[in-house]
Amino acid sequence: MGSSERAGAFFGRRKGKRLRKGQEDLLTALLPRLRLPEGGPIDPAALIGEAFDTPRILEIGFGGGEHLAAQARADPRAGLIGCEPFVNGLAKMLAVIAREGLENVRLWDGDAAALLPRLAPASLDLVYLLYPDPWPKRRQRKRRFLNQDTLAAIAKILKPGGELRFATDIDDYAGWALARILRSADLAWTAERPQDWRKPWHDWPGTRYEAKAAAEGRRPIYLTFRRA
Repeated sequence: MGSSERAGAFFGRRKGKRLRKGQEDLLTALLPRLRLPEGGPIDPAALIGEAFDTPRILEIGFGGGEHLAAQARADPRAGLIGCEPFVNGLAKMLAVIAREGLENVRLWDGDAAALLPRLAPASLDLVYLLYPDPWPKRRQRKRRFLNQDTLAAIAKILKPGGELRFATDIDDYAGWALARILRSADLAWTAERPQDWRKPWHDWPGTRYEAKAAAEGRRPIYLTFRRA
């Protein structure tokens, strides 16, 4: 995407502890059926199917998949795309999909920044970016996923009135996001009072990472940006 802010991948290592045999089998057998196609434009409506028509949701960096799975369960008609390059998180999500028979999820195990330009304009209702790696050191900040280029790409794929929902427990990253949103002509911060960023969204199931952050004394911040 040629961002002046970007330097290297937005994610770190792609694999942690060794996968179990069942997890490896899911990556071999199930992932190819759910994985987005390589190259070329993608229309989420055609990809997921008209049976899953509203809302259409993208989650960038779904981690262990708790939120993505909760959204899929809550609304079987919703069409969801989950992006996660970390193999262990991908294997966890595949296990949930197989165990619960979730049919409304498609997956991308590559760089989400490379996927965004391929999605059809105005094709999504919601984009989630939840607790992304904050890359806290000053020299690392160019690797933060949220930058002016990715924001422009997200704005392009959102329908008018669609939302980008961003959660972080790092104050500096929240400020980073707001500074860039305020320069965007396409997205607007929806908050009107402090409670709007201190409380999660009405359908928020929570995540294990969030519970850990709270236990360590870090307060989550929930930011909602709406497409004009």
